Amino acid sequence: MQDNLLLRYSRHILLPQIEYAGQEKLTKSHALIIGAGGLGAPVAMYLAAAGVGTLTICDFDHVELTNLQRQIIHTTAAIGQNKALSAQATIAQLNPDIAVNTVLTRMTSEEASERIAAADVVIDCSDNFATRYLLNQLCFTSKTPLVSGAAIGFEGQLSVFDFRHAESPCYHCLYPDVGDDQELRCADNGVFAPLVGMVGSAQAAEAIKVLLSIGQAMQGRLLLLDVLSAEWRTIKLSKDPACKVCSQSA
Repeated sequence: MQDNLLLRYSRHILLPQIEYAGQEKLTKSHALIIGAGGLGAPVAMYLAAAGVGTLTICDFDHVELTNLQRQIIHTTAAIGQNKALSAQATIAQLNPDIAVNTVLTRMTSEEASERIAAADVVIDCSDNFATRYLLNQLCFTSKTPLVSGAAIGFEGQLSVFDFRHAESPCYHCLYPDVGDDQELRCADNGVFAPLVGMVGSAQAAEAIKVLLSIGQAMQGRLLLLDVLSAEWRTIKLSKDPACKVCSQSA
């Protein structure tokens, strides 16, 4: 690692849980970020700042004025630009020493499967159940760790599904697909601006912990955040023996 990188990441290297070897591992890691909106913005920025060597950011949407209330990776000048490209430009200013790949169109299942298999961790920052169910299925198949987050109104949640461990539940265990595709969207329900930053930052932290195999990940637990009451609650998650995705009978 060059001297300028040693200086850039010195506060990580000082941590006994990371040190030089851990930071070197981060620089060789690849994170796949699905969505460059409210959650994806802090995820991408913190992973870039932390020195994760390769980021692939997927988003086919474009920056709108209403996004700027919370999607801090985008600027007023980026309105009308693809969100993945806007995120890439911001990250280039933040940390030019990492590689940022962009996916600007909606991925097919085959393409998503290939990209997930090539990543060390997947961070789900999407806003719809169809994408979440697909990512869960593909990550389970490829045994790629999945960091899942969601935020609406004043409430957020976070969990990690690490399919490298047989005992890990999956997203389908938490929210079984019953064919109800009704979504809660920010455009219809609103979202408190700092909430997505809080959840997205926690997602970035969990992703780094997964990459470095440090601490206790959120596997088998669901973190619930209520900003109005300033409460963080943790609920234990168990693997559903009848799950259509991850059970032995699936």
